Amino acid sequence: MEINGEQVNEKVAYAEMELSPAIMKALDKKGYVMATPVQAGAIPYFMQWKDVIAKAPTGTGKTFAFGIPMVEHIDPESDEVQALVLAPTRELAVQIQEELRDLCEFKEGVRTVCLYGGAPIDKQITTLKKHPQIVVATPGRLMDHMKRRTVRLDKVRTVVLDEADRMLDMGFVRDVTRILDQIKNRKNMGMFSATISREVMDISWVYQRDPVEITVRPVEESKPDITQYRIDLDGRDRKLETMVALIQNGGYERAIAFCNTKNMTDRLAGLLKMRDISCEAIHGDIQQRIREKTLDKFKRGEMKVLVATDVAARGLDIDDVDAVFNYDVPDELENYTHRIGRTGRAKRHGVAYTFVATITEGIRMDEIVRNTKAEVQRLKYDKDGCLMLVDQPEK
Repeated sequence: MEINGEQVNEKVAYAEMELSPAIMKALDKKGYVMATPVQAGAIPYFMQWKDVIAKAPTGTGKTFAFGIPMVEHIDPESDEVQALVLAPTRELAVQIQEELRDLCEFKEGVRTVCLYGGAPIDKQITTLKKHPQIVVATPGRLMDHMKRRTVRLDKVRTVVLDEADRMLDMGFVRDVTRILDQIKNRKNMGMFSATISREVMDISWVYQRDPVEITVRPVEESKPDITQYRIDLDGRDRKLETMVALIQNGGYERAIAFCNTKNMTDRLAGLLKMRDISCEAIHGDIQQRIREKTLDKFKRGEMKVLVATDVAARGLDIDDVDAVFNYDVPDELENYTHRIGRTGRAKRHGVAYTFVATITEGIRMDEIVRNTKAEVQRLKYDKDGCLMLVDQPEK
């Protein structure tokens, strides 16, 4: 890990961080003892009300990195909104609220609310009337509440942009800046992201003051333990049978398959069901209520495969996904990283398979390997129909 460009390799236990008994009790309940690198780097500065910009791989504990000091700073006696977290997707916003609720479990009087589109706004207004001190929101829905004057942000002291790169890439720049412009009394601001784009730096330059820059590189212990495979196929029609064989022979109990389009997601889910593999699809056109129900079923282990577009690549905090299948090679480099980051979490071993069936997919996959410097093992069917390793991991 680097802090302001200087290498820092300290391992820190939560017990060394002078956290409150309430937070320590919440961490003990989850069985957490050691802080991840991004947490060890960010928490002390956040506790001092410093601005932070942190770059860390998916699945390395960024939510607790800002969540712990955020909850510590909340005054439970106050009915004002004191902290705001902005997230790019509904799934991520819901997940952040769940993690913050866990942290608040033993801190009496701290309330949270999650505001996102695709859900009844009246219910959210009712929850806001209970005076939550922490608001987690997607930018568009928060803007709706601000226009209705159902939420006030003038007392907010801490603002966090989570998955900042994704949020700005999705076109939320104007909403984000309008929201930030309304928060006149903030004491500190955090920006957390897997990649630091030019748009992220532009926001930082305008809205942060001498931010502490924290970089956690994938080569550290925090890097997920994921074995990556590229499977070269003779045609797209071989993808389904290959995936079915891998699921059945690999003994995978919980897997996510990613497709590039909504139509392909629905089609693949249907084909897997026809082969008696329990699965459901999730993408942007599916009603939020159904998406949440599907995710709950997947978390409870009631279905084997979740078929998803990249809308689900971020914000899913499911620690025991055995395998990820890139049924389609992703169009964007960053999406590959976020997709495979759904497995190999919580120090578990994971595996990721990417199916390459066309020249175009091969070119895209070569580019992903070259730019991510990932060690990807290549597999191919031999003349007897068995998958075999065709070369060693690329260095």
